[in-house]
Amino acid sequence: MILIVTRSAARSAVVVIVLLCASLSGTALLAQAPEGPLPPRPGTQIQATPPEVLAKLTARVTLVNTPVTVRDSKGAMIHDLDEQDFRVTDNGVPQKITHFEVGGDPISLVILAETSSRVEPFLPQLRKTGILFTEQVMGPESEAAVIGFDNGLKTLQGFTRSHDAIQSAFAALDAGESDLHLFDAMAAGVEMLSGRRKPTKETPAPGRRVLLILSEALDTGSESRLGEVLRRAQLENITIFSVGLSTTRSELQAKPRQNAPVPITPPGTFGMPGPPGTAPTTGGTSGDIDLIALARVLVEHTKSAATQHSLEIGAAATGGAYYSTFRGRSIESAIDEIGGELHSQYVLTYSPASRSDDGQDFGYHQISVSLVPDKANGKKITTRPGYYIPPPGS
Repeated sequence: MILIVTRSAARSAVVVIVLLCASLSGTALLAQAPEGPLPPRPGTQIQATPPEVLAKLTARVTLVNTPVTVRDSKGAMIHDLDEQDFRVTDNGVPQKITHFEVGGDPISLVILAETSSRVEPFLPQLRKTGILFTEQVMGPESEAAVIGFDNGLKTLQGFTRSHDAIQSAFAALDAGESDLHLFDAMAAGVEMLSGRRKPTKETPAPGRRVLLILSEALDTGSESRLGEVLRRAQLENITIFSVGLSTTRSELQAKPRQNAPVPITPPGTFGMPGPPGTAPTTGGTSGDIDLIALARVLVEHTKSAATQHSLEIGAAATGGAYYSTFRGRSIESAIDEIGGELHSQYVLTYSPASRSDDGQDFGYHQISVSLVPDKANGKKITTRPGYYIPPPGS
């Protein structure tokens, strides 16, 4: 039998075959496409978010996570308060709490570990802290990633729930260059966290996102500005905790170098007086500086800050905490205290009530959290002070 195919029939067959191949190809591509952002591979160099992107960031804030730490008059944390004991206002407007949790929500955690040559004496100690992060900070259901930084950034471990992987990343910490791009590292950490634990229909409350920094409060050439980073962190509901590594303590612990100049004063003392009216700074104290007020200025105007207070400002701006290791407190005890506070915080979530026609109140939003009168006596509350929504085109 002879099959005769007309030219028009042949054309139709070709079209059908092409469409069928395109359909199958598209289906295969969709089946292979990963859901959500891909975590960086361990050991890869990463780029911080360009400053111009952060500076022009606009956002529609639909949910606000507010971490709250409550202490008694002796400084002990209080864990037995209920949702009805709290009052929240946003720019003076009372808010309805839509989600309430006491330290139990799973965490997405990015750990920034300074690896510059400046803290080389600390590295043997830091390499042993991985188990503290996994057991005291992460908990069983959380995920974490590790970034090492000096004048560059390297992902030592992408997001994982594996405690062994996090511990291995810390065990492999190694010293690099002497320069330190702290603000760029913070920007990269915020960027990594911004895509984690987004609200869904099943879990409408945003998950907890935490940036934990092990570093000196020093920046020597970042492209990012601290104000830009903190603005983004506030809008993304990211809480910053930090362990301040002391340059002075690092120098005291360092091995003497060959041909190094002999100091003319005892270790830890200052050979020359500072300018009139100033005193030498030996620890991470904030003195009389209003950190929250300074954080607001930086966030509104996207500026940087005096580096000796940058870690404290980051914690104050986001409802976290800063722990100095200069006097009396070890790195291990600081991490342990962070874990205790992180898992004792109350997390209050609300959807801000807007008073503008477009549903967005631009500018700075001041958050206020208080306790009802019969619960407030002798209690001290620590929380995030607010967030800034930039106007369109800014």
